[in-house]
Amino acid sequence: MAKVSIKPLADRVLIEPMAAETKTASGLYIPDTAKEKPQQGKVVAVGPGTKDDEVTLKVGDTVLYGKYAGTELKLEGNEYLMMRESDILAII
Repeated sequence: MAKVSIKPLADRVLIEPMAAETKTASGLYIPDTAKEKPQQGKVVAVGPGTKDDEVTLKVGDTVLYGKYAGTELKLEGNEYLMMRESDILAII
């Protein structure tokens, strides 16, 4: 996990999405055009939270998030997602 030079504000979290599956359970390879967006990722940076709610996530957590959640960012050649903690469904 790379160290990033960005610090999320409030209850926002920076996530590095995991790679999409390239092979099915039966062994078939999935072409790039048919791959689904990944819904899992690793937490790279966490904001301090709001005055009413602290952030429960920590750097290094693997999380499950909604399919269309967050804003895509490209930093230092890597793809990331910035989203609110409330967009995250579960810690895996």
